[in-house]
Amino acid sequence: MPEPIDLLIEPHWLIPIEPRGVVLEDHAVAVSSGRIVDVLPAREAPNRYLPARKVVLPKQVLIPGLINLHTHAAMALLRGIADDLPLMDWLKTRIWPAETRHVSAAFVRDGTLLACAEMLRGGITCFNDMYFFPEAAAEAANCLGMRAALGIIVIEFPTAYASDADDYLSKGLALRDRLRRDPLISFCMAPHAPYTVADRTFERIATLSAQLDLPIHVHIHETKNEIEQSMVRHGMRPLQRLQRLGLLGPGLIGVHAVHLDESEVALMAENGCTVAHCPTSNMKLASGAAPTVQLDKFGVRLGLGTDGAASNNRLDMFQEMRHAGLLAKVTSGDAAVLHAHALLRMATLNGAAALGLEDRIGSIESGKAADLCAIRLDALEASPCFDPASHLVYAAGREHVSHVWVDGVLRVENGMLSGYDTSQLLDTVNLWQNRLTA
Repeated sequence: MPEPIDLLIEPHWLIPIEPRGVVLEDHAVAVSSGRIVDVLPAREAPNRYLPARKVVLPKQVLIPGLINLHTHAAMALLRGIADDLPLMDWLKTRIWPAETRHVSAAFVRDGTLLACAEMLRGGITCFNDMYFFPEAAAEAANCLGMRAALGIIVIEFPTAYASDADDYLSKGLALRDRLRRDPLISFCMAPHAPYTVADRTFERIATLSAQLDLPIHVHIHETKNEIEQSMVRHGMRPLQRLQRLGLLGPGLIGVHAVHLDESEVALMAENGCTVAHCPTSNMKLASGAAPTVQLDKFGVRLGLGTDGAASNNRLDMFQEMRHAGLLAKVTSGDAAVLHAHALLRMATLNGAAALGLEDRIGSIESGKAADLCAIRLDALEASPCFDPASHLVYAAGREHVSHVWVDGVLRVENGMLSGYDTSQLLDTVNLWQNRLTA
């Protein structure tokens, strides 16, 4: 007798990510209780499974849900508010003043709702967030059924959220305790950057990370100015300082990592660190191009992030894959580096591994959560299709995403959010725009 299951998905192509470089045709994914129970040839499925629902996806490719390894989701409300400025001018003259005036729990909830709606429709099922009022971000992610890794953000100066580093840590750790049983929520330690966090705070974060088995999510070596300031204030480069304070290790997610010398690339490799590569934001802020080819050659795990919508201005992982591949080729002079399958892995399983979630998400394998994304490859601009993996990186885009499942629950169907009316959200966004403009 066939085994009853909740869902059977039959795409034209399936890219499981693990094993590497594989494209399957005419295969099916069996899902029950939010978990993948089998990946098998479609012709064998009727004899083995009796699905409550069957979804056939002709001329579509099924991949794991995309993982945005670095973003500030609530900053979707600041999209386009301060364009065409270098990073420190952008922060000091526009972003930080706007945040000081407007950031609140309501701002974070509404901004994160906007970001989650955008990300889900673009095939992103999990995001690694660094922002204030993470409890409001959790509320928004839960509202749309999205997976979130929330940053326990730490900086030294006061904001509407917390008064000092100890207060940030206390509030973030209390939230982790409250939400530790939520299946879609996980946490990272999130010290903002070496130029906003003191040695004592970094040392405490290193201890908490080890005790609680939490990754450390931190901006590092984003600009040349950051490194010059560190040399003046600390007599060493930021990465060297993090090493001295005990932060380097397999749990470190170094965001941007644009300005690394060869010894620092080797240091990150030796310590098993991950780089969250944000190519679009780095280009837009003229921060530079991260040495991804060298990092990859040394064995440093590479994930992909969008950064916030205020500096990108899209939360679009298809764009990040494409830009990461093109930047690597043009900066190295080698058209063969960071091929399509490597970029898909950066956008899925590598991000999961960096967050300590590789046993749950990031690939289409039995036993993992059914976080899945289907993309149409039959549009005029995506035809003909000789290689679906290459197409996902170089031809298709988030506008071709048709279906998205998170934990086996359908969240996007035929390109539209399932069971969520965006009209009220757009009204709320317009109200925030009026406040920010005033």
